[in-house]
Amino acid sequence: MKIFYSEAQRGHDPAFEVFDGGKRVPYLESPERMDRILKKLRAAPWAEIDAPRDFGLDPIRAVHSEMYLKFLASAWTEWRAAQPPDDSAPEATALLPATFAAKRDQMPESILGRAGFFLLDLSVPIVEGTYAASLTSANCALSAAEWISSSNANHPSFAFALCRPPGHHAGREIAGGYCFLNNAAIAAQWLTQFGRVALLDVDYHAGNGTQDIFYSRADVLTISIHANPSFEYPYYAGYATETGAGEGRGFHCNLPLPAATDDAAYLQTLERALENIAAYRPTAMVVSLGMDIYKDDPLGTFKITREAIGEIGRHIRALRLPTAVVMEGGYNTDALGENVVEFLQNFV
Repeated sequence: MKIFYSEAQRGHDPAFEVFDGGKRVPYLESPERMDRILKKLRAAPWAEIDAPRDFGLDPIRAVHSEMYLKFLASAWTEWRAAQPPDDSAPEATALLPATFAAKRDQMPESILGRAGFFLLDLSVPIVEGTYAASLTSANCALSAAEWISSSNANHPSFAFALCRPPGHHAGREIAGGYCFLNNAAIAAQWLTQFGRVALLDVDYHAGNGTQDIFYSRADVLTISIHANPSFEYPYYAGYATETGAGEGRGFHCNLPLPAATDDAAYLQTLERALENIAAYRPTAMVVSLGMDIYKDDPLGTFKITREAIGEIGRHIRALRLPTAVVMEGGYNTDALGENVVEFLQNFV
């Protein structure tokens, strides 16, 4: 199986994030996550790991606004220029605003004001390497999309984009939930040049950024299976009543689940999602893969076993669609590599 990864993705390495209740904690979306996955992949005889190619900014501009991309590109240097150079202080290591935009109809001039406009929460600190790592992560997803683009249902190809930072919480012009560029959405958008695309999100948290990007479109069917946002991040999107708008009405489907969802309930919901995808008859599929559905994940409440993670992979593979799998969440580092391999080996 072709896998795309780059060491440049290590450049995003904040020292901390601000967790629920204002507690400062070590950054959970750390390079160690990739180390654990890579270790298991390199031991798998079927894994062929390549560097991504650079697609330039055009495929990213097709998903994210120019204003937002300019902010990501310049935020660190602007903020550092505006701050006293005191690198001994922990707060000097990352840009995080104290004020967030409740209304998005005014653009402040100050870098902290613009940070509050473009950043959704306190899990997206910007450091010196954030933008470059995010671009490389997007190129991993694009490389996976390109790899599968020449195949079809008779001879489908599969690829895995080992993306970091992840992407599905990033909207058209907002970062959140560890995500800066929406890798899966960028891959799906690129694949629309060949026909209709299905994007299935199996991360524990709702893919609010993906919903934002494709909500008014019919050429990308988006389905997200996730913890009910009535009690779980991102709280303000991911409800079953949100089904698309305009031309996209009926082409977005949220399947929220309760806390403590077990294997049987999850697989039953997955079957409903896969039936919808089969009826849509896409030419290709993108999967946002979150391993925070696992029963021992520190950020999840589901009770999904490793065996069920393998079943999820088998069910998705049974659609026989060219599929690009894009890495999203998963924060139990001890189990992360084995869980990813358990899912991917079904596509070999």
